[in-house]
This record gives sequence, structure tokens and C-alpha cells, in this order.
Amino acid sequence: MKQPSAEWPRSVSIHPSAIVAPEAQLGENVQIGPWCSVGPDVVLGKNVRLHSSVVIDGITVLGDGVEIYPFVTVGMAPQDLKYRGEPTRCEIGERTVLRENVTIHRGTAQGDGITRVGAHCLVMANAHVAHDCVIGDGVIIVNNVVMGGHVEIGDGARIMGAAALHQFVRIGRGALVGGVCGVESDVIPYGSVLGNRARLVGLHWIWLRRQGVEAPEIQAMRRAFRILYPRQGGDGAVLESRLAEVKRDFADIPRVQEIVAFMEAPSRRGLVRAIRPSAVTSETEGA
Repeated sequence: MKQPSAEWPRSVSIHPSAIVAPEAQLGENVQIGPWCSVGPDVVLGKNVRLHSSVVIDGITVLGDGVEIYPFVTVGMAPQDLKYRGEPTRCEIGERTVLRENVTIHRGTAQGDGITRVGAHCLVMANAHVAHDCVIGDGVIIVNNVVMGGHVEIGDGARIMGAAALHQFVRIGRGALVGGVCGVESDVIPYGSVLGNRARLVGLHWIWLRRQGVEAPEIQAMRRAFRILYPRQGGDGAVLESRLAEVKRDFADIPRVQEIVAFMEAPSRRGLVRAIRPSAVTSETEGA
């Protein structure tokens, strides 16, 4: 398709070498570069830009202002042997940027039938977002991150380079996953995990400060964290007792209650274990 369909806005720009199905829905000012391929069930919002050699397939919706760099594929069939061609979906939120070689697969009938990446996200080169993953708004996923199916990542989380997320893992809002980190269990909201096998080392203090969280609330979160994850030789109460204590004593701190609710929610993978406090440096405590 070298000429825009009569139903597309006149502001649409399509390179002569691109292949765009006439049934695709294109918004105003869409730019489709050389050697791109856009399938018939694709919806591109306003100001979407596909640089070159981008493949958008399946029932896929790109929000306004999405920008996609070369050799990215979005909405292709999932890497799941149970998939039998069911009409599942993929959605990318507005103003999200996908860098080179990113792959994002559509959902499966065994999941919720949709893979979703939120708005204002940055997914860097060579990252893979598997089927049925749900990624919140403002998430940054750094180069070479891979994830299994059904992973959930909360708003504002940061996943550093070459991290690997096991299927069904939940990453809480504002959490930090360190580079080259294998995450086999859930990471609490605002948690910071490091290591070859992820271990919780504290809360993501830098992110909290950048979000404008005031010092009294940060101090309350610090106290709550120390109750939930006591120092070696400290309180030996079972987790349920510690959760009850934090829920009672920090009832007026919404972010602490968010952490408690996350820890009490059903989980397929359990919670990431904390590293021994003696191994946590003062620099990590303040990070």
C-alpha cells in the first residue's frame, strides 16, 4: 500500500516501501517509515511514528504519540504452545517509546487475553514483554530485560538492564529491580531488589523523594519496613503478626497500607526474601 486509503487523514505519511493493510485505522499525523508492516486489525492513534522496519500485527492498539524505533515487533503471536490463534489483543499507551529490537506479544486465552503496556513508558533496546504481561504507566525497562508471561509491573517501576522476571511475578508500584537480577518472586511496592537472585535490600528512597514524598512519611515508611523485615536476631514474630502490627500502627500512611495490601494479596510466586541486614550498606539504606 503506497498511497493512503481514502478513509485515512490526509496528514498521514507512509513511505512507499511500507506495507499497510487498507483495513488498518490510522489517526492524524501518523508517520510510517520505510519497510514497515501494519496489519489489518491495527489501530494507530494520532501522531504515532514508526521509524523503519517495524512490524505491528494482530489486534493491536497504539495510543497517541507512541514512537517505535527500528526492528520492533508488536502484537505478534505469543510464544506459548497452548496458543491456537485465538483473537487476543495488545495495547500500548500514549507517548510510550519502544527502542530497537523490542518484542511485545499479544495475550492468550488462558490469561486475560491482552498484553498491555501503559502510557509514558520507555522500553529500551532488546527487551521482551511476553504474553499477558500488564505494565503500568511511567515504567522504565532498560536494555535486554526479559520477562515470562503474566508478569505485572506497577506504575513508575524501574527494571534495570538484563534483569529476568519469572512468569506470574508481580513488581509493585515504584519498585526498583537491579541490573542482571533474576526475579523469581514478587517485589513489594517501592521495594529495591538486587543480586543474582533478587533479594530485598530496602525501599526505593530516591524514587520516593523524586516523587515529592515528604520526610515524615519517608521516616514512617522506614519504620514500617523495619517491622516487616526485622534485623537479624530481632523480633521473631511471624509475618502475619508483623503485618497486623504495621496495618494498625501506620493506618494513616497510604503508601505503607499499599505495601501491606500487596503482601496480603494472593500470589503465584510468593514474596522476594530480604537480604541479611548486616549486608546492607548505609548507602543502600539511603538510596
